[in-house]
Amino acid sequence: MNTQIDQQSGPVARLARLRDLMQERRYDAVVVRDEASLRWLTGATGVFDYTGEYPHAAFITQDSALLHTDSRYLNSFEENLPEGSPWILDMDELAIPAWVARAAYKLQARVVGIEDDMQIGFYQGILRAAEDRSIALTMPLMHGDIRLMRAIKDAEELELMRQAQAITDAAFTHMVGFIRPGLTEKQIRLELERYMFENGADSLAFDSIVASGPNTANPHAIPSDRVVERGDFVLMDYGAGYRDYRSDMTRTVVLGTPTDKQREIYDLVQRCHETCAAAIHPGVDGHEIHMLSKKIIGDAGYGEYYGHSLGHGVGIDIHELPTFGRLSNTVAEGAVITVEPGVYLPGIGGVRLEDCGVVTKDGYKPFTQSPHDLVVIDC
Repeated sequence: MNTQIDQQSGPVARLARLRDLMQERRYDAVVVRDEASLRWLTGATGVFDYTGEYPHAAFITQDSALLHTDSRYLNSFEENLPEGSPWILDMDELAIPAWVARAAYKLQARVVGIEDDMQIGFYQGILRAAEDRSIALTMPLMHGDIRLMRAIKDAEELELMRQAQAITDAAFTHMVGFIRPGLTEKQIRLELERYMFENGADSLAFDSIVASGPNTANPHAIPSDRVVERGDFVLMDYGAGYRDYRSDMTRTVVLGTPTDKQREIYDLVQRCHETCAAAIHPGVDGHEIHMLSKKIIGDAGYGEYYGHSLGHGVGIDIHELPTFGRLSNTVAEGAVITVEPGVYLPGIGGVRLEDCGVVTKDGYKPFTQSPHDLVVIDC
């Protein structure tokens, strides 16, 4: 059933933000193909499958919002666009580049902004179709403008992400009671994902990572047939998808009494996480927070065992702006971002502790409710 549009938060407000940018840049129109950006602009849920096929395109002017799709998706759009949506659906059999050129011709758009990652073949197809219509078309790159807008979440988006995280937290509580020696990493992953789907998830946020023992030293380990043993770390990096928005969380537990080394690296990662989270505020440079995490772990003598970035934005895509990484970028109020330091000792094992939360005027507020302290599973 269609939902009512919130004029202050939601797709109407997002479309208005894009039109403000268009006016500032003196664009007559913009073309959007990225499915995450189309989900953000249209508010349509249960439509996009994010396969990289690019079956849709939007042509947006100050007065029109046209959406080209095909017969596989038309009914879904009609059923799932919010009530009162300004989008006009078009299932014209023209190829999308020709459809863009025709829209530019009809609406007298001559400066048409395009996404930075538009496929070359698609870009050239628009130019050829415009030439066939004798249109002098200029297509400047938007330089990530929509991604930058998406980095700041509105109230509707934040609520969906809280829902996704609540499912993710509940799954962790369930898994603490499920994990035991004798299970394989694949069996643990299967139960983790089953629980999320049966308790509100529409999708997985990404392919779940479950690693145990020495495999936990591989930050992006692929779940294997390794059997979990007493004394192992078990690391789970996973998230639920809810109405196209995602959560992201990592917890590392231990089966039985932790060794001194396990306790040492876990306590270090926990201290790093909490120190960095406390340093986050609107306007901070994400690179500075990343370097703080590097300093904490490096000063403890484990710098060579922490190679990845501290965190990344999350939303419709699992990796969005801003970032806590090697490049400078401003972390603004309203950004949703992860904090996920780790230490990984080859042949021994590793620890990662990850929350996902929003940057507020008062600092970083995690959506994640699962505990930070090391969870010891009796066995």
